[in-house]
Amino acid sequence: MKAPLATLSAASATPMAVANATAAVQACASPSIRDATAADIPAIQAIYAHHVRHGRASFEEVEPGVDDIRLRHAEVKRQGLPYLVAERGGEVLGYAYASAYRTRSAYRFAIEDSVYIAPDALGAGIGSALLSDLIESCTVRGFRQMVAVIGDEDGSLAAAANLEGVDEVLSIAAPDAHFDAALYEEV
Repeated sequence: MKAPLATLSAASATPMAVANATAAVQACASPSIRDATAADIPAIQAIYAHHVRHGRASFEEVEPGVDDIRLRHAEVKRQGLPYLVAERGGEVLGYAYASAYRTRSAYRFAIEDSVYIAPDALGAGIGSALLSDLIESCTVRGFRQMVAVIGDEDGSLAAAANLEGVDEVLSIAAPDAHFDAALYEEV
């Protein structure tokens, strides 16, 4: 959806007109991707909580709190791995991070990615942009393989398959059957 273009003249440049024009430009601007900071944790937790409650991608059944997300963020950073956010106009639209794929030494060059997007920012290419930057950041750190487990059927798999650097996409039938079973038992 394209934002309407606004033309301002000196006569129409009221504070409200300037604010509206600025908002229109920001809505069109590409999000910036940067390292996540402690100040981003509440927004990250809100995005993740939404996906735990309404999706299947997290493979968690109970949403973690802000303190839990803060600890997870700190652990990723302690391991020297990237933890990124996409933002526009100061609003966090999504986040991505890498974590160890497995703990055995033979897997030391393999990592797993996690990418979550705010519900109102889905379908805007933010996940692809985050994943692309995450892959680049991990490659610079010497990692040679990234594994992605995509639990939702929202087009994420197809988008990931089309990214540069993605060699192979495999599908596992019903990896979250335990989650579905738990849902059916509660109904």
